[in-house]
Amino acid sequence: MTPPLNWPRFSLRFLLLVLFVGVLVMPTPAMAQARKKKPAPKPVKIRLPESVRQKTKVKMNVVPVAPGSRSTIRSIAGRIDGLVESKLISEGETPNDLASDEVFLRRVYLDVAGRIPTLQEAREFLDSQDSDRREKLIDDLLGSPDYVSNLYNFWADTLRLVERPSNNIIGDPFLGYVKESIRTNQRYDKWVYEMLTATGKTWENPAVGFQLRDDGMPLPYIDNTVRVFLGTQVGCAQCHDHPFDQWTQYQFYELAAFTNGTRTRIAKGDPGFTKSNPANDLINEGRKLYENGRIPGNIQRVIRANSYRVDESNRPMRLPHDYAYEDAKPNEVVEPAVLWGEVPTSARKSSRREQFAAWVTSPDNPRFSKTVVNRYWKRLTGVGLVEPIDDFRDEHPCVNEPLMDYLTREFVRSDFNLKELMRAILYSDTYQRESSDYSLTSGEPYYFQGPTVRRMTAEQVWDSLLTMAVHNPWPFQRPLAKDFAPVVDLDFSTATFATARQKAEQFAESYDTGAHRRMMNKHSYQGNVLCRASEIPTPVPADHFLRQFGQGDRETINGSQQDATVPQILAMFNGPITHVMLEPGSAIVDNVLGIDKVKDRIDAIFLSVLSRYPNPKDRVVAAAELSQQKNDNVGYGNIIWALLNTREFLFVQ
Repeated sequence: MTPPLNWPRFSLRFLLLVLFVGVLVMPTPAMAQARKKKPAPKPVKIRLPESVRQKTKVKMNVVPVAPGSRSTIRSIAGRIDGLVESKLISEGETPNDLASDEVFLRRVYLDVAGRIPTLQEAREFLDSQDSDRREKLIDDLLGSPDYVSNLYNFWADTLRLVERPSNNIIGDPFLGYVKESIRTNQRYDKWVYEMLTATGKTWENPAVGFQLRDDGMPLPYIDNTVRVFLGTQVGCAQCHDHPFDQWTQYQFYELAAFTNGTRTRIAKGDPGFTKSNPANDLINEGRKLYENGRIPGNIQRVIRANSYRVDESNRPMRLPHDYAYEDAKPNEVVEPAVLWGEVPTSARKSSRREQFAAWVTSPDNPRFSKTVVNRYWKRLTGVGLVEPIDDFRDEHPCVNEPLMDYLTREFVRSDFNLKELMRAILYSDTYQRESSDYSLTSGEPYYFQGPTVRRMTAEQVWDSLLTMAVHNPWPFQRPLAKDFAPVVDLDFSTATFATARQKAEQFAESYDTGAHRRMMNKHSYQGNVLCRASEIPTPVPADHFLRQFGQGDRETINGSQQDATVPQILAMFNGPITHVMLEPGSAIVDNVLGIDKVKDRIDAIFLSVLSRYPNPKDRVVAAAELSQQKNDNVGYGNIIWALLNTREFLFVQ
């Protein structure tokens, strides 16, 4: 399937011509050494960091797929296919043919691992004669660190993960918690329940980071929570009855009453809180030690970070002063009530937050399971069963209700196992078929003849380029909650300014902005940190490659974009991440130059970049390029550069 849409169509021949005529030339030490003959070549200077050139195994113990369950997953996948094909028949459509091994290989690596396969991985799969090779590859990838990295990126976009939700909130423990929840394959209902009910400081109980993401905004918090976990947009009802849905403003405030009592600061009764805020007391104590009373910002941040502690109070919810409907009066107290169904009986004597969390995550709340099933279905096929994925309502019908109901039942039956949900979809012929050229903007429903062609996400592009550029894309991993407590936690009942300053120095040395910068510089090339996108502090600057390719600013739910832009083309044509590919010591350079025969080198380039062997036409064009260069290495570099700038590279087929 030829990648469609709006990325420019550049043929391999045209791109090589661009290089040949000199419109754009990329001199690099490895692939483009000086063309003038020299008496004796100088030793090639290695500019890539040592940390990314070492072939090091990732230290991450990932929970594998359920052992011995392959036959069960096959059965579920078969039922998926039956329901899809039944709908196709009723609509007069036919399923696409099964995709080739080359297409499947690249697709499943991008969808599960978040990157293209390495040269060795591509060869191993394409050379395999095992009849179960596709299922075995799926299972291996689902148990890999790459899966954790990829799914972290997915949830980071959904949960709006950032290191600093505000200047004084340390969000890193929550980010580490999300990654750990994916690594351990935490039950989805338990994971969400934890985030909705957690109490404490971020490094004590990192799940509180979900609440702190909307700190000081209790109404947007409930809107975002329902949108993420229940696929329902109620935000309009915050100010007035929803114009396009059934929700009233009164219902919105009833729902918000469950969580309105959540507090995010220490208060009377907490350790160290006497007549005043202990954070202010420590800062006032320290002012005496500095000229003009100006305490360094890093010390203030650590002190104030310790004042953020999530807990629950009995604060009532009141209607706004300008409430204008006849069913209640302005400023009237509102009792909590759910939008549909009931709070589970087992939770009715629990706190209001716990009641809300129990209702959201209940097996009897179908919207909870349907929402995440729909999100994962779209992640793997390109289109949701319901679109938009966060706006379930009558005007947005499900295109295959029996399939949605079946997937939801199986998800609940599996104890809300996200990995097994993904596995079942990946096993299906529906997922493994050739792709279709479809766009949501067409206004026509899509019945899943196969997955749809789509451009890689920003993180997939970055991590795929990194796969070819470095031997070790994991020179470091983001810290976990347990790493923070020793260097940031203060007990306000005993802390002095001296102990606070000592903690601040320890924190600055390891985790503050400056420490991040120093650590990342060890693993950088031309200012770009060469590590997986999941490990890079977020949000990245607006001019970073990831943002140019559509990574969101993490201010809006699912804020990433996949539209083509001019900066993207320029970044691929002549950006630092493209240059790093052709540096001495890069993975693709080492692999290609470590092969003797020209034919095998060409094979290695195509397998590395496109995960397939070159066809006869490709070989003719590649041979012509090599014949035009006095130095074959220049030709190899040109071929690599040309393939990187094709739509075939940038699109998931």
